[in-house]
Amino acid sequence: MILKLILGLLWCLVHLVISFFGSLSHLKNDLECYLISFKLLPKYRNLHLERLAYLGVVVDSREAKNALKVKQLLRWFSTIGINYLILYDIEGVLKELIQPGIETSTDGNPINSLDVVADTKASCYRHGGMFMECLSSSDGKEAIAKVANLLYSTCCNSDNKSEIAFTEADMTHALKAVGTGGPEPDLLLVYGPGRFHLGFPAWRLRYTEIMYVGPLESMKYGTIID
Repeated sequence: MILKLILGLLWCLVHLVISFFGSLSHLKNDLECYLISFKLLPKYRNLHLERLAYLGVVVDSREAKNALKVKQLLRWFSTIGINYLILYDIEGVLKELIQPGIETSTDGNPINSLDVVADTKASCYRHGGMFMECLSSSDGKEAIAKVANLLYSTCCNSDNKSEIAFTEADMTHALKAVGTGGPEPDLLLVYGPGRFHLGFPAWRLRYTEIMYVGPLESMKYGTIID
Protein backbone atom coordinates (compact mmCIF):
# COMPACT_ATOMS: atom_id res chain seq x y z
CA MET A 1 0.00 0.00 0.00
CA ILE A 2 2.77 2.41 0.95
CA LEU A 3 4.71 1.44 -2.18
CA LYS A 4 1.71 2.24 -4.39
CA LEU A 5 1.31 5.60 -2.65
CA ILE A 6 4.98 6.45 -3.20
CA LEU A 7 4.82 5.41 -6.85
CA GLY A 8 1.67 7.49 -7.30
CA LEU A 9 3.34 10.55 -5.79
CA LEU A 10 6.41 10.05 -7.98
CA TRP A 11 4.19 9.78 -11.08
CA CYS A 12 2.39 13.01 -10.16
CA LEU A 13 5.73 14.73 -9.56
CA VAL A 14 7.13 13.60 -12.93
CA HIS A 15 3.91 14.69 -14.66
CA LEU A 16 4.10 18.13 -13.03
CA VAL A 17 7.74 18.57 -14.05
CA ILE A 18 7.02 17.58 -17.66
CA SER A 19 3.98 19.89 -17.78
CA PHE A 20 6.03 22.75 -16.35
CA PHE A 21 8.81 22.42 -18.91
CA GLY A 22 6.23 22.01 -21.70
CA SER A 23 4.49 25.23 -20.67
CA LEU A 24 7.87 26.94 -20.37
CA SER A 25 8.76 25.87 -23.91
CA HIS A 26 5.46 27.21 -25.32
CA LEU A 27 5.96 30.47 -23.43
CA LYS A 28 9.48 30.79 -24.84
CA ASN A 29 8.22 30.22 -28.40
CA ASP A 30 5.40 32.77 -28.00
CA LEU A 31 7.80 35.34 -26.56
CA GLU A 32 10.26 34.72 -29.40
CA CYS A 33 7.50 35.21 -32.01
CA TYR A 34 6.48 38.48 -30.35
CA LEU A 35 10.03 39.84 -30.21
CA ILE A 36 10.75 38.83 -33.81
CA SER A 37 7.49 40.33 -35.09
CA PHE A 38 8.40 43.73 -33.63
CA LYS A 39 12.05 43.41 -34.72
CA LEU A 40 13.29 43.60 -31.15
CA LEU A 41 15.92 40.91 -31.69
CA PRO A 42 19.00 42.24 -33.55
CA LYS A 43 19.52 38.89 -35.27
CA TYR A 44 16.18 39.16 -37.11
CA ARG A 45 16.03 42.88 -37.88
CA ASN A 46 17.41 42.67 -41.40
CA LEU A 47 16.06 39.70 -43.33
CA HIS A 48 17.71 39.33 -46.74
CA LEU A 49 14.67 37.94 -48.56
CA GLU A 50 15.82 39.18 -51.96
CA ARG A 51 17.64 35.85 -52.35
CA LEU A 52 14.43 33.94 -51.58
CA ALA A 53 12.30 34.63 -54.63
CA TYR A 54 10.28 31.40 -54.36
CA LEU A 55 9.53 29.45 -51.19
CA GLY A 56 8.11 25.92 -51.27
CA VAL A 57 6.26 24.33 -48.35
CA VAL A 58 5.38 20.63 -48.11
CA VAL A 59 2.87 19.58 -45.44
CA ASP A 60 1.82 16.06 -44.51
CA SER A 61 -1.84 15.71 -45.57
CA ARG A 62 -2.94 14.58 -42.10
CA GLU A 63 -1.36 17.65 -40.51
CA ALA A 64 -2.68 19.93 -43.28
CA LYS A 65 -6.20 19.36 -41.91
CA ASN A 66 -5.28 21.56 -38.95
CA ALA A 67 -6.74 24.75 -40.44
CA LEU A 68 -5.63 27.05 -37.63
CA LYS A 69 -2.00 25.98 -37.89
CA VAL A 70 -1.99 26.32 -41.69
CA LYS A 71 -3.51 29.81 -41.53
CA GLN A 72 -1.03 30.84 -38.84
CA LEU A 73 1.82 29.60 -41.01
CA LEU A 74 0.55 31.60 -44.00
CA ARG A 75 0.25 34.75 -41.90
CA TRP A 76 3.86 34.31 -40.78
CA PHE A 77 5.06 34.01 -44.37
CA SER A 78 3.06 37.09 -45.37
CA THR A 79 4.39 39.05 -42.38
CA ILE A 80 8.05 38.41 -43.18
CA GLY A 81 7.54 39.47 -46.81
CA ILE A 82 7.43 36.25 -48.87
CA ASN A 83 6.22 37.12 -52.39
CA TYR A 84 5.74 33.69 -53.99
CA LEU A 85 4.72 30.63 -51.97
CA ILE A 86 4.32 27.11 -53.38
CA LEU A 87 2.20 24.87 -51.13
CA TYR A 88 2.03 21.09 -51.54
CA ASP A 89 0.42 18.10 -49.89
CA ILE A 90 -0.28 14.67 -51.38
CA GLU A 91 -4.07 14.56 -51.04
CA GLY A 92 -4.83 18.18 -51.96
CA VAL A 93 -6.07 19.14 -48.49
CA LEU A 94 -4.46 22.58 -48.79
CA LYS A 95 -6.30 23.22 -52.06
CA GLU A 96 -9.62 22.68 -50.31
CA LEU A 97 -8.61 24.66 -47.25
CA ILE A 98 -7.24 27.70 -49.07
CA GLN A 99 -10.26 28.84 -51.03
CA PRO A 100 -11.24 32.28 -52.39
CA GLY A 101 -13.38 34.36 -50.10
CA ILE A 102 -12.19 32.89 -46.77
CA GLU A 103 -12.75 35.68 -44.27
CA THR A 104 -13.06 34.03 -40.85
CA SER A 105 -11.35 31.18 -39.11
CA THR A 106 -13.01 28.01 -37.88
CA ASP A 107 -13.00 29.30 -34.29
CA GLY A 108 -14.76 32.53 -35.25
CA ASN A 109 -11.92 34.68 -33.98
CA PRO A 110 -11.25 37.56 -36.44
CA ILE A 111 -7.62 37.62 -35.32
CA ASN A 112 -7.19 34.17 -36.87
CA SER A 113 -8.90 35.14 -40.12
CA LEU A 114 -7.22 34.68 -43.48
CA ASP A 115 -8.38 36.83 -46.40
CA VAL A 116 -7.72 34.95 -49.65
CA VAL A 117 -8.49 36.12 -53.19
CA ALA A 118 -8.44 33.84 -56.22
CA ASP A 119 -5.96 34.46 -59.03
CA THR A 120 -6.77 33.91 -62.69
CA LYS A 121 -4.70 30.70 -62.77
CA ALA A 122 -6.26 27.53 -61.33
CA SER A 123 -5.18 26.64 -57.78
CA CYS A 124 -3.39 29.98 -57.40
CA TYR A 125 -4.40 32.58 -54.84
CA ARG A 126 -3.26 35.85 -53.31
CA HIS A 127 -3.08 36.73 -49.66
CA GLY A 128 -2.19 40.40 -49.38
CA GLY A 129 0.96 40.84 -51.46
CA MET A 130 1.82 37.13 -51.38
CA PHE A 131 1.11 34.90 -54.40
CA MET A 132 0.25 31.30 -53.46
CA GLU A 133 0.33 28.24 -55.71
CA CYS A 134 -1.29 25.04 -54.40
CA LEU A 135 -0.15 21.63 -55.67
CA SER A 136 -0.97 17.99 -54.95
CA SER A 137 0.10 14.58 -56.24
CA SER A 138 -2.65 14.69 -58.89
CA ASP A 139 -0.95 17.71 -60.48
CA GLY A 140 2.28 15.75 -60.83
CA LYS A 141 0.51 12.75 -62.39
CA GLU A 142 -1.39 14.99 -64.79
CA ALA A 143 1.80 16.82 -65.76
CA ILE A 144 3.65 13.57 -66.47
CA ALA A 145 0.77 12.31 -68.64
CA LYS A 146 0.63 15.55 -70.65
CA VAL A 147 4.39 15.66 -71.16
CA ALA A 148 4.47 12.00 -72.21
CA ASN A 149 1.73 12.62 -74.79
CA LEU A 150 3.51 15.69 -76.13
CA LEU A 151 6.86 13.90 -76.43
CA TYR A 152 5.18 10.91 -78.05
CA SER A 153 3.54 13.20 -80.62
CA THR A 154 6.91 14.83 -81.28
CA CYS A 155 8.46 11.41 -81.77
CA CYS A 156 5.71 10.29 -84.17
CA ASN A 157 6.00 13.46 -86.25
CA SER A 158 9.79 13.30 -86.48
CA ASP A 159 11.54 12.14 -89.65
CA ASN A 160 14.32 10.35 -87.72
CA LYS A 161 12.32 8.23 -85.28
CA SER A 162 15.18 5.81 -84.63
CA GLU A 163 17.62 8.54 -83.52
CA ILE A 164 15.40 10.49 -81.13
CA ALA A 165 16.88 11.05 -77.66
CA PHE A 166 15.08 13.43 -75.34
CA THR A 167 17.27 15.71 -73.24
CA GLU A 168 16.62 17.63 -70.04
CA ALA A 169 16.07 20.74 -72.15
CA ASP A 170 13.38 18.89 -74.13
CA MET A 171 11.65 17.90 -70.89
CA THR A 172 11.79 21.46 -69.59
CA HIS A 173 10.36 22.79 -72.85
CA ALA A 174 7.59 20.17 -72.78
CA LEU A 175 6.67 21.05 -69.19
CA LYS A 176 6.40 24.72 -70.09
CA ALA A 177 4.42 23.88 -73.23
CA VAL A 178 1.74 22.02 -71.24
CA GLY A 179 1.69 24.74 -68.58
CA THR A 180 3.04 22.68 -65.68
CA GLY A 181 6.60 23.96 -65.46
CA GLY A 182 6.43 26.66 -62.82
CA PRO A 183 9.26 28.26 -60.86
CA GLU A 184 11.66 26.18 -58.79
CA PRO A 185 11.61 27.11 -55.09
CA ASP A 186 14.89 28.41 -53.70
CA LEU A 187 14.05 26.74 -50.39
CA LEU A 188 11.65 23.88 -49.57
CA LEU A 189 10.36 23.57 -46.00
CA VAL A 190 8.98 20.11 -45.17
CA TYR A 191 6.47 19.79 -42.32
CA GLY A 192 5.86 16.14 -41.56
CA PRO A 193 7.01 13.05 -39.67
CA GLY A 194 9.48 11.82 -42.31
CA ARG A 195 12.57 13.25 -43.95
CA PHE A 196 11.32 13.24 -47.56
CA HIS A 197 9.46 15.67 -49.80
CA LEU A 198 6.24 13.59 -50.04
CA GLY A 199 6.06 13.62 -53.83
CA PHE A 200 6.66 17.31 -54.56
CA PRO A 201 7.22 17.58 -58.37
CA ALA A 202 10.83 16.49 -58.86
CA TRP A 203 11.35 18.65 -61.96
CA ARG A 204 10.92 21.71 -59.75
CA LEU A 205 13.59 20.66 -57.24
CA ARG A 206 16.74 20.58 -59.35
CA TYR A 207 18.62 23.26 -57.41
CA THR A 208 16.40 23.57 -54.36
CA GLU A 209 17.67 23.47 -50.78
CA ILE A 210 15.42 21.21 -48.68
CA MET A 211 14.96 21.78 -44.95
CA TYR A 212 13.06 19.38 -42.69
CA VAL A 213 11.43 21.35 -39.88
CA GLY A 214 9.41 18.68 -38.06
CA PRO A 215 5.65 18.35 -37.50
CA LEU A 216 3.34 21.27 -38.26
CA GLU A 217 2.02 21.08 -34.70
CA SER A 218 5.41 22.15 -33.31
CA MET A 219 6.22 24.83 -35.90
CA LYS A 220 8.21 27.85 -34.73
CA TYR A 221 8.34 31.36 -36.13
CA GLY A 222 12.08 31.56 -35.48
CA THR A 223 12.72 28.44 -37.58
CA ILE A 224 11.13 30.07 -40.63
CA ILE A 225 13.31 33.15 -40.66
CA ASP A 226 16.49 31.77 -39.12
